[in-house]
Amino acid sequence: MPGRRIALACAALLALGAAPKPANDPDNPTCPKEPDWGSDKAMTVTPATRGGKRVLLAEGVIDAGLPARMRAAIEADDRIEEIWLRSRGGDARAGNETGRVIRSYPGMLTRIPAGWTCFSSCNFVFMGGDRRHVEPGGHFMVHMFTHTGQRDVISQTVQSGTQDTVELIGEIEQLSALLASEDNDFLIRMGVSRKLLTEIMYQQLATGGKGGSGQRYCLSQDEVRKYNVMPVEKAG
Repeated sequence: MPGRRIALACAALLALGAAPKPANDPDNPTCPKEPDWGSDKAMTVTPATRGGKRVLLAEGVIDAGLPARMRAAIEADDRIEEIWLRSRGGDARAGNETGRVIRSYPGMLTRIPAGWTCFSSCNFVFMGGDRRHVEPGGHFMVHMFTHTGQRDVISQTVQSGTQDTVELIGEIEQLSALLASEDNDFLIRMGVSRKLLTEIMYQQLATGGKGGSGQRYCLSQDEVRKYNVMPVEKAG
């Protein structure tokens, strides 16, 4: 009996100490209510060691200077194996170009760690990885690039008081990135299924958000595999 009471007490303490599951956004029920997409300043690219691996921590808003910063950071350390991403998005063309920079380094892995969110143009940076991994609890959050659909990104960038605001608004006004031929071509070149556009991303525009009234959708672990966002590694 004493042993049983001790076991029950330990179980109760573990239950009390367990981290509560993050609340989902009622307008975008597949996504967290408060996404951890990093800073609202221009993306920093910081070398670090995680789990014995040399990685780059890429965090913040994607701006026009990111492709050059990303290349410089990779070139500066030939031990870099992975790029970890969290971002609310930003400059669409810079996202595409940064993805192409990453793809130019064979074998580079891009990762969305558990709890982190990669949204909007960050999707294209992530898809640049020769290998890609979305950890369980990590969020590959997609969004239609409509003229009004980026208001949340604009407001965050305006609040940051950076020059990137003008560039960001200009990009949004010039194109609907996921519908543009250059982005469709990008997905094909990166080996991502075009069905991601028709079955998920285009649905965000048509329905105002699958399963909700918003314009964000976070892919499940099954979906990141189905659409080859996270390629299934072959055995042997």
